[in-house]
Amino acid sequence: MQKLLLKITISFLAVLILQSCKTYQKIDKESTKAAMLKALQWQEANPIQSQSPTDWTNAAYYTGIVKAHEATADKTYLDALGKMAKRNNWQVSERFYHADDLAMCYSYIYLKSLGQDANLQPTDQIIKDHLYKDYPWKSGMATDEKKILWWWCDALFMAPPVLTSYAKLKNDDAYLKEMDKYYKQTYNLLYDKKEHLFARDTRYLLTGKDSDLKEKNGKKIFWSRGNGWVIAGLALVLTDLPKDYPTRPFYENLFKEMAGKLKGLQPNDGLWRTSLLSPESFNHGEVSGSGFFTYALAWGINNGLLNKATYRPSVTKAWNSLLKCQKVSGKVGWVQNIGSDPKPADADSWQNFGTGAFLMAGSEILKLKKNQ
Repeated sequence: MQKLLLKITISFLAVLILQSCKTYQKIDKESTKAAMLKALQWQEANPIQSQSPTDWTNAAYYTGIVKAHEATADKTYLDALGKMAKRNNWQVSERFYHADDLAMCYSYIYLKSLGQDANLQPTDQIIKDHLYKDYPWKSGMATDEKKILWWWCDALFMAPPVLTSYAKLKNDDAYLKEMDKYYKQTYNLLYDKKEHLFARDTRYLLTGKDSDLKEKNGKKIFWSRGNGWVIAGLALVLTDLPKDYPTRPFYENLFKEMAGKLKGLQPNDGLWRTSLLSPESFNHGEVSGSGFFTYALAWGINNGLLNKATYRPSVTKAWNSLLKCQKVSGKVGWVQNIGSDPKPADADSWQNFGTGAFLMAGSEILKLKKNQ
């Protein structure tokens, strides 16, 4: 009798687990498309007036629109990109030495690749100035953390994807060689080969000094969105980098190392905390970092770099949790404000780059096959 009850119990539990897994792995593509469109429509109706229309926040948002258009071919996204470009007169920001001010070029290059009547002269000029014009950051400034051109990890989202997409458009590997040089400088300076994460900048490198910043639990500070910038930027770079390019294995290996670490750090509710090694510091999910992670991990599955059986549950859990952060209006909340280190967010905190991360995540979610 006891053996029979045990068998019944085990069978019952197995059914529950199977049902749970089926629910857990379900993604509704039509609901995803609807959520993405609502996010776009809300953001277009609520621009951040205090920020330059060509700054990095808008650039990250429109990069999300680029990816949404690629995934859906919905003209609504293309119209938003076209209106933005005409409104900006195809201009870029003024700081040629600052990676942030290259980021808007990504959308312009995409429009040109579609055969649009795009004026890429400002894009061409800032790229050449950024790579070849002298500036103190290139030789290092002894007074602060600006030791190299891309001295903060966010820069790996802002500039490298622009350079790889432009190299593809122009069929000119010279841009890739420069990208390699500056990317590896940042990697060598900020990448922790033990933790497989990037410090935001040199202030967060623990070198034994009492003045170094660290979490209350004694661990290094690894900012969620900072690492989100990096791994999402890696996916963008790998999308346009030639398959036979000599340094491609470096970028693929870095992508896989970071993906493995991030999967292991994902909380049970699906959303990563703003401080990756100290989730207790702000014990709630955050959308911008989580959105970029979701995009990257889903991209890795879709492009054969990540094992679908291993990573699909993480991606699905994350996307379903991201959807819960969107209000009925389409507004995407739980986005940490502009910053450089872990800080809290709430249901009403939003930024345009958070919407961009949401759209990027959805774009790769739509590409997941049923058998993935």
